[in-house]
Amino acid sequence: MIDWLDDSTLTFPPSSRALGPDSDAPGLLAAGGDLRPARLRAAYSQGIFPWYGPGQPPLWWAPDPRMVLQTANFKLSRSLRKTLSHFVRSADCEIRVDSALPEVLAACAEAPREGQSGTWILPEMQAAYLAWAQQDGCVHSIETWMNGELAGGLYGVNLGRMFFGESMFMRRSDASKIALAALICLCRSHGITWIDCQQNTRHLASMGAAEVPRTAFEAHLAQACPQAAPAAWHYHPALWTQLGGSFADEC
Repeated sequence: MIDWLDDSTLTFPPSSRALGPDSDAPGLLAAGGDLRPARLRAAYSQGIFPWYGPGQPPLWWAPDPRMVLQTANFKLSRSLRKTLSHFVRSADCEIRVDSALPEVLAACAEAPREGQSGTWILPEMQAAYLAWAQQDGCVHSIETWMNGELAGGLYGVNLGRMFFGESMFMRRSDASKIALAALICLCRSHGITWIDCQQNTRHLASMGAAEVPRTAFEAHLAQACPQAAPAAWHYHPALWTQLGGSFADEC
C-alpha cells in the first residue's frame, strides 16, 4: 500500500517504500496532497515528482532506476550539429529563456510522452508550475524561436545546481533538440552536471542519457540541491561554445 498525503504536512515517505518493479505502478510512492510550491520544492529536492492523469488525485513517483542526462555525456549527433550550425548563423533564429513559459507548458501538454496517449500536464498542474515560477523562479522554459514564432522548447525545475527536465515539444523539425542543446550549454555554464529525465526513453538515450540507481540519484541531489542556484537564467549566443570542439570554432 502507498501512503496517502494530506494538505497539512509536506512530509513524504522514504523512497524505499515506492512500489517495486513487479508492481503495476513501479516507482509510485504516494498519492494525494496539493501542488503548492512548498510541496513541489520538498518533493523535487528528494527526487520525487508528480505525474497523474485526469480524474486521479496527485500521484507522486520515485522510480528506480532513474534516467539522468549527465551534461558531460551529451551526444551531439552529426545531423543535429548541422542543424545547430544553421540555427546559430540565422538572424531569424534565437533561444529565449522564460519569455513564454505559459505557452511552453500548454504546448507540452499537447505532446504526450513517448509511448503514451493523452497528457499528464493537466490544467491544474500547469497552474501549479506557473505559481512556483512566479513565487521563487524555480521553473524555467528554454524556447526555440524561428522567424518570430515559438517552434519548440522544454521546461523544467532548477534547485541549486540541479536541473529536473519535465517535458518538451516541437512544432518544427529538431526544435526540441535545439532547446535541449541550449539547456546543456546553460547547465554547463552554471556548473550543473546532471539533468533529471525521470524515465527511460529511446529519444533521451540517443542523446546520452542513462539510468542510475535511485540511491546514486538521491546522493547527488543531497549535494547539488542545497548549493546556491544560478543568479539568472538567460541565453547569450556565446554560450553555444559550451558544446566545445569543432562546433565552438563554428560559432
